[in-house]
Amino acid sequence: MILKNEDGNCVSADDAGLELKAYGNTACKMPHLDTLAERSVVFTSAFTSVSSCSPSRAALLTGLPVHQNGMYGLHHSVHHFSSFPRVRSLPSVLADNGVRTGIVGKKHVGPEDVYPFEFAHTEETESIMQVGRNISRIRDLVHTFLTTNDTRPFFLYIGFHDPHRCGHTHPEYGQFCEKFGDGSPGMGTIPDWEPTHYDPKDVQVPHFVQKTAAARGDLAAQYRTLSRLDQGIGLVLAELAASGHSQDTLVIYTSDNGIPFPIGRTNFYDPGIQEPLLVSSPLNPDSWGSSSSDLASLLDLTPTVLSWFNLSYPHYFIWKKDGPVVLTGKSLLPFLTPGNITVGHHQNHQEFTIMSHENLILKVNHKPQHITHQMEDVVAASEEAAVYASHDLHEVTMYYPMRAVRTPSFKLVQNLNYRMPFPVDQDLYVAPSFQDILNRTREGQQLPWFTTLSHYYHRPRWQLYDLRRDPFERRNVAGKRSYGEVQATLEGRLQAWQHFTHDPWRCGPGAVLEDSGNHATRPVCLPLFNGL
Repeated sequence: MILKNEDGNCVSADDAGLELKAYGNTACKMPHLDTLAERSVVFTSAFTSVSSCSPSRAALLTGLPVHQNGMYGLHHSVHHFSSFPRVRSLPSVLADNGVRTGIVGKKHVGPEDVYPFEFAHTEETESIMQVGRNISRIRDLVHTFLTTNDTRPFFLYIGFHDPHRCGHTHPEYGQFCEKFGDGSPGMGTIPDWEPTHYDPKDVQVPHFVQKTAAARGDLAAQYRTLSRLDQGIGLVLAELAASGHSQDTLVIYTSDNGIPFPIGRTNFYDPGIQEPLLVSSPLNPDSWGSSSSDLASLLDLTPTVLSWFNLSYPHYFIWKKDGPVVLTGKSLLPFLTPGNITVGHHQNHQEFTIMSHENLILKVNHKPQHITHQMEDVVAASEEAAVYASHDLHEVTMYYPMRAVRTPSFKLVQNLNYRMPFPVDQDLYVAPSFQDILNRTREGQQLPWFTTLSHYYHRPRWQLYDLRRDPFERRNVAGKRSYGEVQATLEGRLQAWQHFTHDPWRCGPGAVLEDSGNHATRPVCLPLFNGL
């Protein structure tokens, strides 16, 4: 996103992870993003609210979780999901307030009436390979937008398609389209890209990826594509400077979901939802090069952009019965003031409270003099800031609804369709790293992975992780007596958020939501007596 003080700019990668020096990766060379990080506040605990492309982009551009904005799964082709027609998005709200809007690259959301950009060059107007991966073409389009004789403030959204996999759609270009435009025979040439080659032995294998030659080769291809993304971002920032807007424009860099490896994209484990988030403000140079471990959500970006332009969120209804729409995220601009940048965890997000016989959120206002570890855990589960996540589908065949609440200390995930195996998307299935897992499992070979394919597929209804003692989420403590109050507290917070955001799934899988007719003014969950 590129936003100025008058203007703004958002740059989004596609399936990128934490492959930056600012996040501890020294193997993947990203000099332009490293430079941006040095001029930004780096959020080290930023999370998407959904681990899927179109849903995440819709949530980012509306500030609403997918179950509230209607983008339940992918937008394109047979998947065909779209946001509800009454939803108000950033480009719509900004345009109504005199802000010029533009998008270059991957859009992947709809309908057009909900996401109207005045200047638009996307997969809807031309090849996604050209507007999403050809960084010379992207640079030219950004140049056109920035040099147009128009004095209005602007919002420019740049959706790079890198480093998304393409082994399913364009296998001739490699697993990550790492050969596209590299100058080799038949691959064409992108004039402004100098490909960076990586030896598989030199990559930094994440803790959740198996330590095999196939996985290392997969990562090396991803790194090569990331070099194109990084150089493209360098071109965009150079255009911003050349147009004279680098000193009045807020720049935000992030991604839509985790990297496309098992445990990553479409999952609610941290590798599936943790995102890079760099926020660079020319008005706060004292904050440059700092980091914040305060929880941030991509749902915070809509209120952040509105705050930058000094605009209020509009008063409107998606469904009359649900009342006016209220954002649950908060502006991140206060975190750009040096005095507010901490290594703590501010209560940045709203609290949602339900008081009923079935559901009570525990509030602990003080600690007893002689406090136990279990009591400390309950205090943390109750009082720490939290971010929330909601996922329904990725591809249309991948129905696996999940809801989650994450604090600095704990994460609770509810898998509503837990009696079904966890689904795998088409891109991931043909990936060398996943084929390696399949082949080793089928042939009974050693698999140097922290889990098994069976455990990956088959998940319990509740997953609870003590992130202080188990940061890699290896040990599910849901149902453990010592964590009973923690789980009950987090279940209450999660259900309260679901009610506040009018989640149609909030009664599942053991009950049916009745919220019309006799229950129009007081929605209820009526039991199914299905054993769940």
